Amino acid sequence: MEFIVSAPGVAEDFAAALSPELNAENVAMDKAMAVCRLYPDDPALGADTVVVLGGRVIGKPADAADAERMLLSLSGREHRVVTGFAIAHIGLGLYLKSNVISRVRFGKIPMAEIKEYVAGGEPLDKAGAYAIQGGAAKWIEGYSGSYTNIMGLPMEAVREAFSRLGLDIFPERD
Repeated sequence: MEFIVSAPGVAEDFAAALSPELNAENVAMDKAMAVCRLYPDDPALGADTVVVLGGRVIGKPADAADAERMLLSLSGREHRVVTGFAIAHIGLGLYLKSNVISRVRFGKIPMAEIKEYVAGGEPLDKAGAYAIQGGAAKWIEGYSGSYTNIMGLPMEAVREAFSRLGLDIFPERD
C-alpha cells in the first residue's frame, strides 16, 4: 500500500462552545475532507492533537517564548493529550470521526533545560511544545493510555477504525 502525505492547509480553529475532543475531531475531519477533494477515490486520514491542562487547550506554540511558557505550565503537573482523527472516503461515502485521550505526568523541569530544549527547535510544531519520543522524554514521570496518541496519531485506534470501515489498508503483522 502506498501512502501520500498531504498538508491540506486547514485552519486549526476551535469553537469555544465545544469540548477539546469534539474540536479535535472536527479539525481532523476538515483535514481529511480537504485531502479527499484532491484524491476522491482514496481514503484520507486527518488528525489533530491538543494538550489540555486544567480545562485549558494548549495547541502548538506561536514562537519560542510561547513554547517556554507552555513547558513551564506543564512542569510538575499532569495533563491530557487529545487526538481527534477522521477517516473519509468520498467515493465510497464513508466518514468516521473519533478521539483518543491519554494522560501524561511531567516532573519538575528546570528553566535552563526548557530554554535548551526550545533552542533546539523540536517543540515549535508540537501540541504542548513537546515530543514524548524526543528530548522531552526525560521529563515524563509517567503516562496512561496510548503512547502513539501522545506522539500525535493513535495508531491502534486508527487501524481499528479503518478495519471497522472495511478499509483494511494495513498489512497483517507477523
